Amino acid sequence: MVVVRRGSGASHAVQDYPASLGRLRSARGEAITLGNLAGRVVSACGALAESGLDNGYNLLESALHPVAGGRGGLDRLGTAVYAELRDVQQALAAEDAAILNAGEHPAASLDPDRYAALRVPRPIYDDIVGHRGWLHRVGIDAKAQNSPCTSVPVHEAARALNILMALAPAFIALFANSPLECGRPTGRKDNRLTMWDRMFRHARFASDLRLHHMPDRPFEDLGDYFRWMFEGDTHSHALPLMSAVDYKHDTTATLAGDPSLGQFLRAPSWPGRRADNGQPVMLTPRAAHFEYAQFSNFLDARWRYRLDSHCTVEELLAHWRQPGGIEALYERLGVNGYIEGRAPSAVFPDRQLRREAGDDIASTAPLAPSAMQLGLLRNLAQAEDLVREYGWMTLRGLRATAIDAALDEDLARQLAADTLAVAQAGLEDDADRRWLAYARHVLDTRRTGADRLLALWQDAHGDAKSRLAAIYPERVLSLAS
Repeated sequence: MVVVRRGSGASHAVQDYPASLGRLRSARGEAITLGNLAGRVVSACGALAESGLDNGYNLLESALHPVAGGRGGLDRLGTAVYAELRDVQQALAAEDAAILNAGEHPAASLDPDRYAALRVPRPIYDDIVGHRGWLHRVGIDAKAQNSPCTSVPVHEAARALNILMALAPAFIALFANSPLECGRPTGRKDNRLTMWDRMFRHARFASDLRLHHMPDRPFEDLGDYFRWMFEGDTHSHALPLMSAVDYKHDTTATLAGDPSLGQFLRAPSWPGRRADNGQPVMLTPRAAHFEYAQFSNFLDARWRYRLDSHCTVEELLAHWRQPGGIEALYERLGVNGYIEGRAPSAVFPDRQLRREAGDDIASTAPLAPSAMQLGLLRNLAQAEDLVREYGWMTLRGLRATAIDAALDEDLARQLAADTLAVAQAGLEDDADRRWLAYARHVLDTRRTGADRLLALWQDAHGDAKSRLAAIYPERVLSLAS
């Protein structure tokens, strides 16, 4: 979520937001755990969500706890989303801040000094910037995505992942919401998604750029997916010294010689250096390192999971070599896995959308990506037919078209219409299908969040500061009373 100063719309670095949110919920009798980094509170975890900061103090992140699926599941998720948004809104008001409906801040700068001042001090950022050479600051203007997360059985995980990677252009086009950067129109409807190419283009390891791009063919199974991510020309990220918990918080060590994760796992031990103090260490491979490194790609969809128990490295490697072996092993170990969608930009109800589409449609905007993803994953066979009809490589190329033109390009619009139809067919009843209303409205009008924002920007006058103040009343998060 893009956080701004109320009234002006200027990018805002929160001061007390996570702690304020924690106090708000504690006052209701909710048990809250605060997360700290470098002496500052950066998250508040309670019964509803873990709420806090992403890469910078100007970009909020809410990770809601799972809700039960089945009949009424999307309604339950909607209740949770809106409870979270009301709390976020109230906590921000305490420091005169609010949420702007945009996929990135329209006029914040990307300069190094601002990046240094705003970056949340997560240990992983020292590794990816200092060692891997990522241009991490291209995301410091609050690039904001909506990441629907949908549980899938492990034996369907690779199929589900392939579908959501291939059909990502439909999500990009329908939820485009970032036509501006650094106070200027970019010529793109969803400029946010250019971030990964820019971040990895001059990285130390060429494979970091490759692991952001959709592969040349679908994955055959999870073993194939992990070989693509962890073998060949890839280079392992820094790995935790102790039991793996959270890649954004753990103390890690960089491996000497930068081997692939597969090379590391096949060795009895490997030398490295601690990321926090540079001291030499020897790491002994564990199967938990394999689970820990699951974040190591930046595709438009990822399979994320947690295991109930672990096996030996030898057993993991043996199953990894077998077709369907990871699926069989993980089913035995007990796995809770889900597909994380990463293509949709964040879209929220605001005054402009409520005026153009009505309150009922506007209220479905935050849930529409989740409804689309759920519908596709409940309709795997028809979704796979759709992917075959368009062709894997055609869909891969259509991603850039969707970023640039969204629904202005006829093929992208047709894919969005076909994808939405398959998703709607996969939802069980009208109560679920109603959450697709925002996506249907955008498709019918060919007017995305980006189009609406750009129209406001162009109708305003003066410099970027004046234009921000003019669009703020129309684009600030607006919740129904």
